[in-house]
Formats: sequence, C-alpha cells, structure tokens
Amino acid sequence: MARAFPTAVIENLRPLINGGRYPVKRIAGDDLAVEADVFKDGHDVVAAALKWRLVGEPRWHETAMSFVDNDRWRGICSLNAAGVYEYTVEAWTDTFRSWRDEFTKKFEAGISDLTAEALEGAVLINSAGKRAHVAEDSTRLCELSECVLSADNAQINNIVHSGELEVLMATYPDRSWATQYVPPPRVIVERETAQIAAWYEFFPRSAEGRGDRGSTFRDCLPRVDDARAMGFNVIYFPPIHPIGHTNRKGRNNSVTAEPGDPGVPWAIGSEAGGHKAIEPALGSLEDFDWLQGEVRKRGMEIALDFAINCSPDHPYVREHPDWFYQRPDGSIKFAENPPKKYEDIFPLNFRCEKWAELWAEMVSIVLFWAEHGVRTFRVDNPHTKPVAFWEYLITRVREKYPDTIFLAEAFTRPKMMKELAKAGFGQSYTYFTWRNTKQELTEYLTELTQTDMPEYFRGNLWPNTPDILPFFLQDGGRPAFIIRAVLAATLLPLYGIYSGYELCENEALPGREEYLDSEKYQFKERDWDAPGNIKDWITRLNEIRRTNRALHFHDNLRFYRADNNAILCYGKMTAARDNIILVVVNLDPHRKQHSFVEVPIEQFGTMEGDAYQVHDLLGEARYIWHGRRNYVELDPEIQPAHVFRVRRRIEGDRFA
Repeated sequence: MARAFPTAVIENLRPLINGGRYPVKRIAGDDLAVEADVFKDGHDVVAAALKWRLVGEPRWHETAMSFVDNDRWRGICSLNAAGVYEYTVEAWTDTFRSWRDEFTKKFEAGISDLTAEALEGAVLINSAGKRAHVAEDSTRLCELSECVLSADNAQINNIVHSGELEVLMATYPDRSWATQYVPPPRVIVERETAQIAAWYEFFPRSAEGRGDRGSTFRDCLPRVDDARAMGFNVIYFPPIHPIGHTNRKGRNNSVTAEPGDPGVPWAIGSEAGGHKAIEPALGSLEDFDWLQGEVRKRGMEIALDFAINCSPDHPYVREHPDWFYQRPDGSIKFAENPPKKYEDIFPLNFRCEKWAELWAEMVSIVLFWAEHGVRTFRVDNPHTKPVAFWEYLITRVREKYPDTIFLAEAFTRPKMMKELAKAGFGQSYTYFTWRNTKQELTEYLTELTQTDMPEYFRGNLWPNTPDILPFFLQDGGRPAFIIRAVLAATLLPLYGIYSGYELCENEALPGREEYLDSEKYQFKERDWDAPGNIKDWITRLNEIRRTNRALHFHDNLRFYRADNNAILCYGKMTAARDNIILVVVNLDPHRKQHSFVEVPIEQFGTMEGDAYQVHDLLGEARYIWHGRRNYVELDPEIQPAHVFRVRRRIEGDRFA
C-alpha cells in the first residue's frame, strides 16, 4: 500500500541555495557537511542518513548522520570527482533503539515481568536477520533473537546493549516507512583550479613588448615563462579571434583608426571568420594548439575570453541578421554603455525570435574551444545576457566537459553577480577593485566569506584589468601596487593581475580610471624587466600562497582589531591549526603607519602569556610575540605589509 503521509519531518536543510533551486559548489576531494532538523511525533527514537550520488546514477551512497542538539542532525560525505551530484537526507523510526530504551527503563525500574517486551525485541532482531544480505550476519541475528527469548531480564539487557548487536541492528534497520527530503538539492564539484588559482592576463599581440608591430602565438613563450617564474598558473588571453575593420577604433579609443592600428580584440569577426577562428596576425589554429601544448607542459593552462560581441564584419551579421537588435529603419544597433559608445561592436539579441538557434550556436563555440583543450573561460559582460541562457550553456558544456571553469566578468549590481554565480559560474570578479579603506575591505570580504555566499560564490580578486586602472594605483605609486597585490593574493585563494601591473604602470587618462595609451587599442611597448618592477614581491606572494594551505580556502578569513584605521589585520588558519597565517597591511601608500594589533591567541591554541613566533614570509624576519596585543610598524617605501606564519613554541626555544 502506498504511504499516504511522511513519518518524519525533515526541514531546515543546509546547505541549500534558494530552496534548492541552485546548486552549492565544492572542489573535488572536499567534504560536504549537511545538517537538517529531523523529528517525528511521539517518543520513538529517530535515525537519519545522508545520501549522495552523481546525477543519473541509480545507486545512492550513504553515511549515518549524528545527532547534534535539539533535533538537529549532521552528516559528512566526501566528493572525490568533478561532476554534478545530488544529496538528500533520509529519516526513519529506529524501532530497535526505541524498543531497547523502553525495555531498559522498565528493567531499571524493577519490573519483573517483561515477557511481552522480550518477545517484541526478539521479533525485531529476527526481522533484521531476514533483511541481512550477508549470510553470517543473518545467522548471528537469528541466534541473538533466540538468546533474547531464552534469557532472563538482566541477560537480555546486556545482550541488547552489546556493541555487536548495536552495529548489526544499525546495519539492517527497518526503513520501510522512511521519509526522504525531496527534491534532492545538487552540488557542483569542480577541479581544484576553480578555487585556488593565480591568473596572469596578457595580450598575445604585445607579448614581445614592441610598439611598432604585433607578436604572434609563437612569440608568447617568454611571457608565459616569466608568468610561470612569478608563480602564476593560469594564462588568460583577451579574445584571439579575427578583429573587424568597419568602425575600427584607433589609439585611446579614437573613432578613426590609422593604418596599422590593430583594433580592439573584443570587436570580433572579419572575412577571416568569427568566434571559431584565429586573428591571422596572431597565427593559425595550429599555432594556438602548439602554444596550448607548451603551456600545459609547464603545468599551466590557458583561459580564453568568451566575448559575445560581433563586429559589423562578423559572418553572423550577413548570415543571421535577425540575431541582432534591429532599428526601425532596418539597421543594426551598435553597443553602448552611456556615455561610452562601441561603434565597432554589434551586440546579439538573446531574446530574438530565433533565440533557441542562437543559444545553441553559442554553446557550439565553447565546445569548439574545449575540444582544442581549453577548460577555463573568462566571460565578458555576462550580466547583459539572460541568466537562463548561462544556465543552459554551462549545463550543456559541463555535460561533455565537467572540468570546465567559467569566470564571470560581471562588474554589475550585487544581486545579479550572485545570481550568475548560482546559475553556474564557478568564479566571479568582485568589487575588490574599488574597496580601499579598512571598513570597506572588512565589510565586503566578510560578506564574501562569512555569509552563505561561499556556498556558491567564489570571488576572484583583480587589482586592475585592461579596462580599469583604479585611482588608488594611479596615486599611490609602487607601494600601492605592492599593497593591493598582498591583499588580492591573501584575502582569497583566487586572484589575478593584468600584465603591466608588475611594472607598476599607472599612467591614466586625466580624471578617469582608464589607462593612457591603452593596450586595447594598440601594440604596447614594454621593458618586462624595467627598474622598479615588483616581480620579486609577486613571486614571493605566490610562493607563500602555494606553500600555506590556510590560504587555499574562502571561508576561513577572519579580521582582527588594529588600533589604527590605516592598518588592516586579518588571518586564515587550517581546521587542524597546523598552518596559521596572520597578515598585517598598511593601507596608506604614502606614510609610515604603526599600530597595536590584537591576535586571537585562544583560537591558535596559545595561552595568554605564552611566547610564540611570527615569521614574516615576505621579509624573512622573525619576532617573538606575547599575548594578544602586539606592536607593528610598516613603512610603505620599505615593506608595506607582513605576511606572518604563526609558530607555537614546542620545546625550549624551538617553534613550529
């Protein structure tokens, strides 16, 4: 007979995003801790299990959940491979433990006639024997059932509390009336690079740093090797596709291009092809495949820009004009972000009449490059396309390539940024670029790490981009670049820089957060080893990130008190407290600042008054600190930050 009602209540399940509408995110090898309120009517004992499986698999894996407090239960499972999983909680009446508790209470109360109770227990144990799928277990349960029937009350009480019977009955419970949480929520499990990565962006056409001509893919290896030497593991290229000729932009966004001006890479499409083609000046598809292989040999990977823009010369304009925004006079509308105008770009209309055809074509573009080995895509302006489209595209790409990572370049409203992350983007740009003060950084990074956001949103911190040269970098000189690099590299495990950052390039258009002589419009001349560069600082930061596991997580960031508002103090530690990092940053690039900082030594396992060592991983100095309050002084011209590893005294003068 079908069950007409649930026998247990399962509610307040966590983690759960939008009631299960969107999946949570984890990395392969991570644990997933699930909690839920589980209870039922009456006084029966409840049991619960956490169940999980890859979507589409017929069989569930499961593990017992533990009672926490006040009907709250908790279970943990490990997710070992990339893919989309589903998880749920199943609960049922633990008939054996319910009976055992009742029998014990009566026995301890001195009730002598427990014949009926013993018979009930024997039946429960015998039924478990019939459910047992291991012959030895079945035989043993039947034997124990007979023992209960023939034993006196004291013997029965000993038998039913034995560890052997406890395990056997838990292994073969009666779950015929079990209740399961439905629909099961999902969890997207991605590879490690989705959570821990250092990105380095450069334009292949400027790889050699020449201003008179462009470089090719075959010229990029020195730039790749330089990035690798600094400790970066993701090489991000702006669009590498053919660039249009019509309305091509000139230097500094001039509406008139001079002969030889290379155009904007985001104005995609020419007679050489569209989004599945290579800009001829960079080389061929075979050249790209060669470079891709060389990058992989170095333990790195290439991330491509997926920019859904079309120049007026894109084949789509001729073949599918109905995919674009049509004006009343029949002309196609170019892109605008008032007051900016992009006369060289036609945006696609994702709500056109033939939207399904358009959406499928966009999926085919990503799959094309995935077939050429690309597994990471930085997506340009995803917030200007329907969220449903991104759910559609990311789902279909991951069906074939589950290890694909998508980074949302979405400098937009907070709720839209969050929605895109929920829809499938594994990483997202953030407002970090404009958060400079102690209060701004503390409030924003607390939101990113201490709310429910880490369950679905992974921030990727960029101090600069080809589009953005913040005023802080313009005004603060070399110390400002070091300060922002330290913050980006240690606040979260994902960060990136746009090339030229290591050279402290900060010439801007007057009054604007934009580069003068921007590389978007021209070949960029550079001396990659120019005096005053901060490559050594960045190299040390990336080595610190690589060798300290505390910096590999999003949700372990904590801010600590510093008396001076120009001093930011924060820490990260592993769950086992075997790697404790304490960061102190002078946020003022112009002046020396000093402060007392308060260290939560009780969280570190250090008692008040105990000596402990703070080892500065940036400068190699070591200091002995005592107690909670300690003094720091930071000169931005010498060293604007400390990245301390906290080491506890283990014996004598030794610290570990």
